[in-house]
Amino acid sequence: MRVSVFGLGYVGCVSAACLAGMGHEVIGVDVNQVKVDLVNGGKAPVVEERIGELIAEVVGTGALRATGDVREAIMESDISLVCVGTPSEPNGSLCTTYLERVTEEIGAALADRGGRGGRHTVVFRSTMLPGTCTNLLVPILEKYVGGTAGVDFGVAVNPEFLREGTSVRDFFDPPKTVIGELDPASGDAVLSLYDSLPGEVFRVPVATAEAIKYADNAFHGLKIGFANELGAVCQALGVDSHQVMDVFLADRKLNISPAYLRPGFAFGGSCLPKDLRSLVHAAQRADVSVPILAHVLPSNSAHLERAVELVERTGKRRVGLFGLSFKPGTDDLRESPLVELAERLFGKGYDLRIHDANVSLSRLLGANREYVETRLPHLAQLLADSVDEVLEHAEVCLVGTRDPAVLSALPHGGGPLLIDLIHLPDADTRRTEPGYMGLAW
Repeated sequence: MRVSVFGLGYVGCVSAACLAGMGHEVIGVDVNQVKVDLVNGGKAPVVEERIGELIAEVVGTGALRATGDVREAIMESDISLVCVGTPSEPNGSLCTTYLERVTEEIGAALADRGGRGGRHTVVFRSTMLPGTCTNLLVPILEKYVGGTAGVDFGVAVNPEFLREGTSVRDFFDPPKTVIGELDPASGDAVLSLYDSLPGEVFRVPVATAEAIKYADNAFHGLKIGFANELGAVCQALGVDSHQVMDVFLADRKLNISPAYLRPGFAFGGSCLPKDLRSLVHAAQRADVSVPILAHVLPSNSAHLERAVELVERTGKRRVGLFGLSFKPGTDDLRESPLVELAERLFGKGYDLRIHDANVSLSRLLGANREYVETRLPHLAQLLADSVDEVLEHAEVCLVGTRDPAVLSALPHGGGPLLIDLIHLPDADTRRTEPGYMGLAW
């Protein structure tokens, strides 16, 4: 394919060189003439493993050249990759100035190009927040081109997953390829760039592709921060942190796995809250600052409060709650977030009914009974014997269980409003129906 790459920094330079190495005809574009001259001289404008040799090779064969002329690049390419920077503003917000500027220039050049050479596809590879492409950049393109995105020209988002220092290697062996497509033809154009590369391909809506990059980077930062904080606590307690993490990382079932990484309700139970409190307290006694670990429980509480706020927004007063134990299939109520939720709703004066097939006040013993009598002493008057009793009572129902009896009884498109706390098995269908609200989806 004939490809133009806008921005010859790390991402753009590596993308241009690697695409040229795959056999595409590539034009690099940059406002910095020094970078343009370096590339045309067969030299890399960035320091990166293997990039110098690769650029010398593809420039030598004529597969890659550079220019400062946007119009020239658009006229001589079928697909454009936008790789300009999106730095932070002083207040932490995303700076889209460079994105907007290059989008305007590409749009003006596409207007001059007209229909010559077939439909051109503009692919944004820069990191940008969800909504930036469709709400900001597409309108700019449509204004300057005088046409409709997805019809007169293609638009896609194709985030990169390149690590500085190993970016050439990462390009040719990516962890995944993500294509946020405005329309199928735009996605097809992007896919054709990477035909020979390994790794799973995900074709998703544009906003999803934008969000995936942030999910990745936020999690990477969280992992590093977690490991460093745990290391500091271990050091203070006289424990070999690397030995701890070697064992931690060996667990591929719960630790390094998809476990616990699906948005749902708040956590609770007899272990996680207690052990987090103990670990943070031990760190404080040892004068070790652990801001990530110290804010896990407050974050959990804030997530629970989102459910309360969803109920408040409905304006309804009669509330039903399905589920009470901290984990389905048990009667363990110790530090259950659903007990906490019930307590907050009851305390705010809501007319509450609760059903959990595994919880019967007469059967509660020991720590379970003591916990409920302390946190929710009015439980006996709130418990309902059947699913139907809750549904008949409630104007709004919170679903915190996957009990088959509950799932089969939940109405579709009628009856009480449903607030889904756990991402029901048919959530994707229900979210298109009136009266359904997901807690975080």
